[in-house]
Amino acid sequence: MSKHNSHGDKHQESEALNPASGGAEPIDPQNAQETGNTGEGTEAAAENSAEAAPEITAAAGEAGLAEQIASLEAQLADAKDQFLRKAADFENFRKRMNQEKQNAIDFANQSLLLDLIPIIDDFDRAIQAAKTAIDGSLAAGGNATGNAPSKEFTSLYEGIDMISRRLSSQLDSKWGLKSFISAGEPFDPNRHEALMMDKSAEITEPVVQEEFLKGYMLKDRIVRSAKVKVLMPDASAENDGGGSPAGEA
Repeated sequence: MSKHNSHGDKHQESEALNPASGGAEPIDPQNAQETGNTGEGTEAAAENSAEAAPEITAAAGEAGLAEQIASLEAQLADAKDQFLRKAADFENFRKRMNQEKQNAIDFANQSLLLDLIPIIDDFDRAIQAAKTAIDGSLAAGGNATGNAPSKEFTSLYEGIDMISRRLSSQLDSKWGLKSFISAGEPFDPNRHEALMMDKSAEITEPVVQEEFLKGYMLKDRIVRSAKVKVLMPDASAENDGGGSPAGEA
């Protein structure tokens, strides 16, 4: 019995001394301390990571919110620009439509008024012929020779002249149709139609010398140009005059 027990005790001691034999490994105090410190560092790092995670998430959220706000502000600016453009286009369209509507009202009777202008021309010719006859008769001494115009002729002349004046006044005040004087005015191709032309060294720009037919305006629009004779500057006479010596006659 004693031999067997001693043999077992020796076997246990050899297992304790030899780690490879599968026995319990002896604990080194220094390794145990290092292992404890490593565990504590891991726990501290985990705690720091846990504390930093909300801060990173908040920063990322603020950055995303700022980007979203910037995008919305850009969209708002673009929408505002489009709205202002559309509003300006609509205002221009409204003004144009109002102008076209007003033009349609102002010039609705243009064709009718243009048909009346030749009748006014006939009145003017009749009045001018009667006036020329009366002036010629008086200039020839009609009172002394007995060729003075009769009262009936004079009354007819005055009546036609009154009708013509009244018609022209009504057309001007109610419809805006009026004639314009051209004789002595600077020649304007937008207002005058030149039928004849003459030259003069006394002028420096084209001038209407004589009016054959009156021009008419409807509101501010020329509806018929005046038929006129134009006096043009004589450039050749100016050159001859400029080249002559001062003391030469």
